[in-house]
Amino acid sequence: MEDKRETEEMNQIGGDEVEVATEPDEAEAQRRRIATLRQKAEELSGGHFTNEGIEQLPPEMEEAFWRQIIAYETAEPTDLFRLLVEGGVSLPAPVLVSEEHLADRLWETIYFLATHGCYLENTDHLSDRELYNLLWERLLREPAILFPDDPNYAYHIDTIGSGSEADQQIYLTYYATEEDRLHWTHNWPEDRLPSRIARPYDRDRLLPRPYLPRLEPLM
Repeated sequence: MEDKRETEEMNQIGGDEVEVATEPDEAEAQRRRIATLRQKAEELSGGHFTNEGIEQLPPEMEEAFWRQIIAYETAEPTDLFRLLVEGGVSLPAPVLVSEEHLADRLWETIYFLATHGCYLENTDHLSDRELYNLLWERLLREPAILFPDDPNYAYHIDTIGSGSEADQQIYLTYYATEEDRLHWTHNWPEDRLPSRIARPYDRDRLLPRPYLPRLEPLM
């Protein structure tokens, strides 16, 4: 009882109770939240998610990271083609787009996507016509996960991101550095390494890019 009275007296000054520091309790509560979020994220991803190195993040960033993973896994996919059309972007079939209006149609599409947090990558091997055709026929038809109101999130459309052998050859030909090519040869010595060729177009440096200021919770 004496110890209890002594503790109570230490928490009072001049008759007013002093707020006891709660940092340890808050830290423990955060650890529990993170564990719960991590488990849910792993369940949603079917156990295929690799979290190596995530636990080395500061607790606030780790918690925000897992919340974003959960938000991504539970979000409704967006139909990019419909999004563009409903947003007033003109997307006529490629055969109906003249050379005179092709660049306008293409860049209108690119900038509209960027306003919704969606960005193109690796386009310098494609002409404007080839890129517009690829977008219209395939890339804009694929479901996308967008969070346009979250400045910390960006969705990337990689024109050579299918994982196909053809896309790998394009990557090695136009985009891989010498170090990348050496690494590729070391890991897959049986693969044919194509000759390196300069990119025929200079578009990628002009494409809008995301600005990701910091990692924050989505919810």
